[in-house]
Amino acid sequence: MPSHLHEDHSSAQPPQPGAVEALITQARRLRGEVDAVRRDSATAADEEDPQLRWQRALCDLAMHQLDDLGEHLGQLRDGLSVDDQAAIAHPDPASEPPDAPAVQALGRAGSAEWDLLTDAVDWSDELYRIFGRDPQDGPLTLDEMPSWLFSEDQQTLTEVVTGCLVDGRPIDCEFRIVRPDGSVRTVHMVGEPVLDSTGGTASMWAVLRDVSELRRGQRTLRETRDSLQRERQIAQTERRLAVELQEAVLPPWRGSLRFPQGGGPTDIDVAAHYLPSGTSALIGGDWYDALPLPDGATLLTVGDLTGHGVSATSGMAMLLGALRGMAVAGLTPGPLMGWLNQLLDTSAQPALGSALCCRYDPADRTLTWAQAGHPAPVLFRNGTGRVLDPPEGVLLGATSGARYAQTTEQLAPGDLLVLHTDGLVPRRTAFTPATDTTAGAQRLLGLGPRFEQARTAQDCVRIVVEELGAPQREDDACVLIARFL
Repeated sequence: MPSHLHEDHSSAQPPQPGAVEALITQARRLRGEVDAVRRDSATAADEEDPQLRWQRALCDLAMHQLDDLGEHLGQLRDGLSVDDQAAIAHPDPASEPPDAPAVQALGRAGSAEWDLLTDAVDWSDELYRIFGRDPQDGPLTLDEMPSWLFSEDQQTLTEVVTGCLVDGRPIDCEFRIVRPDGSVRTVHMVGEPVLDSTGGTASMWAVLRDVSELRRGQRTLRETRDSLQRERQIAQTERRLAVELQEAVLPPWRGSLRFPQGGGPTDIDVAAHYLPSGTSALIGGDWYDALPLPDGATLLTVGDLTGHGVSATSGMAMLLGALRGMAVAGLTPGPLMGWLNQLLDTSAQPALGSALCCRYDPADRTLTWAQAGHPAPVLFRNGTGRVLDPPEGVLLGATSGARYAQTTEQLAPGDLLVLHTDGLVPRRTAFTPATDTTAGAQRLLGLGPRFEQARTAQDCVRIVVEELGAPQREDDACVLIARFL
């Protein structure tokens, strides 16, 4: 089989040292830029983020390959002596294999030649370092080489060497060696036979490159990519479960709902809407509900449990179910909030929640309500809105044995009440007076004239969504609007 050493290289030109130096400079600059990108993403708080782990693994692998490139180019530059340039430009096709400096331009590599006629073996200094072998012990023969390999890799080496020596096939394989100090290195070997003037195999030369760090970086990249894919699949599954649970728990009605539902004159026109987050695909623990009570009153409620995903929606389902049950049993909003706090405080999955619970009695048009760390309702009358003064109430689950005050508001025909979670407009703090509102609340209050022109509660909900349903909302939200007839 003809060797590449018999080909005509008369037109080959040696690389210019200045060009190689420019490439080295470019490789160093690019390596520094990649390292800067990696440092920017390497924060302790994000160590558990599979997306960032995968990105850092890509950067590590890129930097390792750029290090290799820089070393390759450096060895190429250093190996371009006058004699080397002459040998490259005018090779003798039937003489020696490529010399060690030219071969080692591959970087982190050593060269070897095994002479079949004299049994002589020649190793470069770098190859001794790769194998961790003392040069005084001499190079390894082809018969000795397999004993340094993992047992499962020995057959591979034997087959490629035999194919090279007998059939003239080039060598290209990879195996793991165990060095005298017990460390394991991964070696990539390429080579081919060197033919004599008659076309027979005189010797075999090879380049052996230590690719341990490269393979380790590639493994890390695969592992982080697989981890990222698993995390994405888990997130998709959790989102689907959270959406299904939310749809099962929240009221099934769409559009306006009128109370009472059993006939007779309508007292309340109610509509509600869930607004998902514009910056996150996760489902939160927000809820809304309107429920007729056995004594003729109506329950109106919104709330929000901290967190996202299945845990938040399952906790929301628990709280909303308990709230409905206690309201039907006749508990008024203040005591009801106290029991909800105890339920959340003793839950197996600790969490915090805010809630607003209103009980409307059509007999005397009174609205009794309590809140737990939640934005107060906004009451609109004759096109003008105001935020109701909230009674005392801490977040649900914040402290054991908390007591919740309740207050009563006298309503009039035509009044409109807006209940919402804090994702809709920024929350008022405990240190701001009831008359002080944020810019978001001002926008809500500014909708009064439009509400006055609306015909139904559903029309009012559409107005809120148009005005405050911005796609850049950071949190999900619920809004419930009741028109009192």
